[in-house]
Amino acid sequence: MTTTANAATISPNWRVERGRIAALTRSRTPDDPELLAARRDLKAARLAEHITEVVDAAPPLTEAQRAALAALLRAGTKGAASA
Repeated sequence: MTTTANAATISPNWRVERGRIAALTRSRTPDDPELLAARRDLKAARLAEHITEVVDAAPPLTEAQRAALAALLRAGTKGAASA
C-alpha cells in the first residue's frame, strides 16, 4: 500500500511509530523482532485511523453489521477461520 502523506495529515501516533522504525533500521537487521514489531505497530496505527475515519463518516450500523465487521477483524488474516 503506497500513500504519500505530509506532516500535517499524519497523526502524532504515526509520527512516533515512523520515527521508531527509522531509528531501528539504522542498527538492526530487517528480521529483527523489535523492528518487525515496530512495523506491525505502524500498520495497526494506520488501520485504526482509517477505521475511525470510515466509521465517523458512515451511518449508524445495526448490531448484525457490527458483529460481521468485528468478525472480520478477529479473523486477523486472509484464510483464517471465521469467528
